Amino acid sequence: MAQTLYFRLLLIALCSLSECIQRRYYHINTEMTWTQAQRYCRENYTDLAKVKNMNDQNQLMKSVNGNLGVWIGLNRSSVYKWKWSLGDPVKYTNWYNGDSKGPDNCVYMRDGSWHHQDCNKNMRFICYNESSKGFIIDGSSVSWRDAQIFCREHHHTDLTSVRNQTENQQIHNIMKDKSIPEAWIGLFSDSWEWTDESDSGFRYWLPAQPDNSRGSEACTEVRTFQQGQWNDLKCSESRTFVCQEDNLILIQKSLSWSEALRYCRENHVDLVSVDSEEIQFMVTDVIDRASTDAVWMGLRHSCAVGLWFWVNGEMLCYRNWAPGNETAVDDCDNEVKSGAVQSGGDPRWISIPESRKLNFICIKMFHFLGGSLALGPINLT
Repeated sequence: MAQTLYFRLLLIALCSLSECIQRRYYHINTEMTWTQAQRYCRENYTDLAKVKNMNDQNQLMKSVNGNLGVWIGLNRSSVYKWKWSLGDPVKYTNWYNGDSKGPDNCVYMRDGSWHHQDCNKNMRFICYNESSKGFIIDGSSVSWRDAQIFCREHHHTDLTSVRNQTENQQIHNIMKDKSIPEAWIGLFSDSWEWTDESDSGFRYWLPAQPDNSRGSEACTEVRTFQQGQWNDLKCSESRTFVCQEDNLILIQKSLSWSEALRYCRENHVDLVSVDSEEIQFMVTDVIDRASTDAVWMGLRHSCAVGLWFWVNGEMLCYRNWAPGNETAVDDCDNEVKSGAVQSGGDPRWISIPESRKLNFICIKMFHFLGGSLALGPINLT
């Protein structure tokens, strides 16, 4: 008993040491066209930079020295798609009469159903706060773009995504309680896509951009001299550029948890330990292309000490459980439970038997804690 208590206290103390793994950005201070920059990044890193959220935007800005316009990996395609401003994949919809087609490319909610509308129309709006997992309805009436700016600048995360029927009902109930008939949500349509073909909808355009001047501006530059906001530009122009090196990789094989752990350790470094909100954002990014309804993480339950732990040796400080899953491990006589993240639109964690065959996420390199090497992977064999 004393040994178990000591182990718990030791792990709790280690929570304060955890430091997140970041997607790494590299500013290449050589001017190239957008296509040349893309080729360079793919040959030497992972790809031209993708910006999934404001945290990525801030990290990218730190990587660039000087007042410059720099290429990132967003370019115009010929196909319009619905996207969430927050960057979530669009896997749930609730269109009025099933009508998702129309000339208007922003979306509002009324009576629990979704309608498309001219983005310049003024109406109330719903922000989402990732830290509190809460929905915030603002009383002012503004355009969709101004609503997006307000949510990002007033310590919320973004205009809200609606990832499932439960969230749709929650927002509908809040609107009814506050007698708000209609409000913007974070869904919009555009023809811009990232070079990895992901559906991430995060945008940080300058006012009145993109304007596709003369019908030939199909690539994107970040203007560090204008607070890092984005501008569309001819792809044949020459700019310096930012490459990214991804630390996480989705493996689309379907393996048990133990098999996935072995695969990651033999081919990369380890199964991913999601020990911060920043890493959760990165995981949400890569699970877009999963072929299973959940994806293994490096999370396992120990019946001996009654704790969940990460395979990299870190304590479970940050949590993102789906309701009821953290405590769904009472029967330790049956199969060991391991942790997976749902890939069907609500990226919460679930507790399931480790024999399930799922896709999984590997980490490609070690990270450091406070200048010293992390505890390192736990041997589970």
